[in-house]
Amino acid sequence: MGMTAAEKILARASGLKETRAGAIVYPTPDFVTIHDGVVMGAKQELDALGIDRVFDPARVMMVTDHDVLYLNERAVARGVFNRTAARAWGITNFYDAGQGGHGHIFPMEQGIVSPGTFYFDNDRHCTNAGGIGALAIRVGTDMSRVLATGTTWTVVPESVKLTIKGRLRPGVYARDVGFRIARGLAGDGFFGVNIDYRVLEFAGDIEQFALAARVSLCSSPTEMRAIGVFFPPSTEILEYAGIRARRPFAPVYPDSDAVYDAEIELDVSSLEPQVALPGGPHRAADLSTVAGTPVNHTFIGSCGSGMWDDLAEAAKILEGRHIAPGVRLIVAPGSEASTHRMRREGLLEIYQEAGAMMLPAGCGVCASGRAGLVHSGEVSISTAVANGAGRFGAKDAQLFLASPATVATSAVAGRITDPRVMQPTVAPPP
Repeated sequence: MGMTAAEKILARASGLKETRAGAIVYPTPDFVTIHDGVVMGAKQELDALGIDRVFDPARVMMVTDHDVLYLNERAVARGVFNRTAARAWGITNFYDAGQGGHGHIFPMEQGIVSPGTFYFDNDRHCTNAGGIGALAIRVGTDMSRVLATGTTWTVVPESVKLTIKGRLRPGVYARDVGFRIARGLAGDGFFGVNIDYRVLEFAGDIEQFALAARVSLCSSPTEMRAIGVFFPPSTEILEYAGIRARRPFAPVYPDSDAVYDAEIELDVSSLEPQVALPGGPHRAADLSTVAGTPVNHTFIGSCGSGMWDDLAEAAKILEGRHIAPGVRLIVAPGSEASTHRMRREGLLEIYQEAGAMMLPAGCGVCASGRAGLVHSGEVSISTAVANGAGRFGAKDAQLFLASPATVATSAVAGRITDPRVMQPTVAPPP
């Protein structure tokens, strides 16, 4: 009996020839990621226990992505604390404000996360690792234990196999697919499966999805409580990773006779552009049902849609155009590398000429509205990962989610608009 990709990766990390869903293992991670908002709590907990070190400073990565701008005194104090903690623990892989970007994006770009990598993370959107064919598991408040010992007990998760059928039509994007998947995985969703603490493993017609698209497809299942998402790495992904990898890597693929908790299918060939209605990514609906809704606030970024391809796709719409009067467009690149590339390749000028406001690389508005808040009664459409009431400030604001192209189109039109009606103003080179 074969193994799923998650079983294979956890078996390797645990020093086992094989493992099965439901088994308890103690995997050794290739590294551990801790984000800026939880460093203080973890260190204070370890200090109280008399533990003044981490298991291996070379395998701990601290990232600053939620509070990059320090918009209040608490954030400033936390930043100072984090720098002190990095020195005390001897952490050399410390990406301070302005140095790396979003912790679920730049590690793939820099070759820290490669196909087959396994790591622990305190944040649930570490599922992004599945886009490149890696596996990360969120440990939440158990992070202090992992920092001290290098591991924690882990239940090998079940996997659900999702076979994609068909190809996307022009003007429909991976993020649209993600919303439809979230709708199907919801408690009363049409897939009829339980994704809680399971890995969603993609199969089928997935060669059409480049890395950024795969990463965006990792976002919505996470909001439905998936513990992981996994894409078998394509030739294109292997070439991408091979150029960047900081250490040798071994891609992992599921066995043909692997056992899944459930197997489901989704035909995307007739999918229309989607929006997630206020209340969650699972509230997906055809964009046409809300087209024309006036918007005040738009945002492009987050770990769901903050990679270079996402920024470039939106720029195609914005080039030669300007956002509508009364609309705010806020942009947060996923990495500092993308910010520099935007400058080199002219995207920064396109965004600024269109009237967008640029934030430093990181979570941006998606970090529970730490920057770019909405007011009572306003309408927002964004590429954030979630849209629960109050996420961007006022609880009675309406928060819609959509693809980068839809958000850019809506910013220009001043209302929710199908991206297919607004073609690029500058023809692409032959």
